[in-house]
Amino acid sequence: MALLGIDIGTSGTKTLLMDETGTVLAGATVEYPLSTPRPGWAEQDPEEWWRATVQTIRRVLADSGLDGSQVRGIGLSGQMHGSVFLDRAGEVIRPALLWCDQRTAAQCEWITATVGRERVVELTSNPVLTGFTAPKVIWLRDHEPENYERVVQVLLPKDFIRFRLSGEFATEVSDASGTAMFHVRERRWATELLDAIGVPSEWMPASFESHVASTRVSSSAAAVTGLRAGTPIVGGGGDQAAGAVGNGIVESGILSSTVGTSGVVFAYSDGPAVDPELRLHTFCHAVEGKWHQMGVMLSAGGSLRWFRDTLCRDLIAEAASRGCDPYELIAAEAEAAPAGCEGLVFLPYLTGERTPHPDPNARGVFFGLTLRHDRRHMARAVLEGVAYGLRDSFEILDAMQVPVREVRASGGGARSPLWRQIQADVSGREHVVINVDEGPAFGVALLAGVGTGVWSHVSEACRATIQVRSATPPSPEVQTVYDRHYPIYTSLYDSLKVAFTRTAALAG
Repeated sequence: MALLGIDIGTSGTKTLLMDETGTVLAGATVEYPLSTPRPGWAEQDPEEWWRATVQTIRRVLADSGLDGSQVRGIGLSGQMHGSVFLDRAGEVIRPALLWCDQRTAAQCEWITATVGRERVVELTSNPVLTGFTAPKVIWLRDHEPENYERVVQVLLPKDFIRFRLSGEFATEVSDASGTAMFHVRERRWATELLDAIGVPSEWMPASFESHVASTRVSSSAAAVTGLRAGTPIVGGGGDQAAGAVGNGIVESGILSSTVGTSGVVFAYSDGPAVDPELRLHTFCHAVEGKWHQMGVMLSAGGSLRWFRDTLCRDLIAEAASRGCDPYELIAAEAEAAPAGCEGLVFLPYLTGERTPHPDPNARGVFFGLTLRHDRRHMARAVLEGVAYGLRDSFEILDAMQVPVREVRASGGGARSPLWRQIQADVSGREHVVINVDEGPAFGVALLAGVGTGVWSHVSEACRATIQVRSATPPSPEVQTVYDRHYPIYTSLYDSLKVAFTRTAALAG
């Protein structure tokens, strides 16, 4: 028997099939575009997610030599906060507004003023931020009233795929936590807030704990995917909580530092502790009855991808001719530049920022350029800037006295030895790598195993399948260099905040 994990990401959908020992039998990814119709906007067509899901499921079944009857359970993960609006016929009304969409600043202010800031935090354990789902619903009401009138259901990205697989509406607590409409401490929809902002609570799907098999594959979905009708689908998790399960972040003291499109520092918590300054998110974990604190950068790996696509087209062509990854060539150039880049500092705020500055108007900056600097310095500055941003979250966790005894590196940033070393040197913390690097898809496959009785608890599933493979300790000499540069990095946002706002107004 096998377990299936599906992750609906921002750049593509990844599906994997693993056996009950945690061995990955097959994996497949299908990419799709991101639409930016206006500055600060980010949208996708949910039907692209469904097409990618069907293709990757069929591919992993074919590549593994298994058929759908051998899949014991399915777990779903996906990019958080996105809004899928469905009409009475179950049809998508408009493209989904994504987690990195920044158009809703006015709606965030309105929700906060209407409900009251203290009451918002009391109910949701977080401020209302532009990336979250609630302000997207209000934006639709404010700007597209004809579409708003058609809405009967609001789903998160992975839960739209659940609907297409099962014909049923459901979500789970970790992903629902990021909507700004969920009572994080009590693990239920915050009907009090929904009533206050005039959003019907019946638009929200039923919410379950992440390992619970809440829906099953329908006969129509079975026909197009090759799965068996009736196969259990567990709640799964938002991509960060699911990725944390896949990294074994299911006990106190073990943290993950993940560099994907976004950058996330994720800490397990036995209770719903809230950062007094609200710089970190406090959400339900995908482990029943547990929570987590999470610092989020919006453009971590996304900054390096921008750098690759914009300034390294020759390296992309060279990599294609050599049959290698262009990121390897960028890293080789970056390694030729010294730590600290001779005073060049990069602010990775290409799509605004969340932690520690919840500011949709923040912008990316190269600061300190001189005639000595070339692309090597700029490449390394991007890697260092992301690491400085991750350090911001570590500093906040230290202030909250969250215990840290191990940091597990994951995502694309962990696959690069140079970037992993930079993260260790900037944070001053050893970063370890585990035996699996499959991210959220692996985590929700483990949750599917818990929900179908392979393991009795999420921690048991992680202990059975996850081991530390290698460690990257910080270099004391290089750490000293970064300790001198980090205060410069942290001072730049305050120096530029007013200019960011003015620039956003001009561009908008």
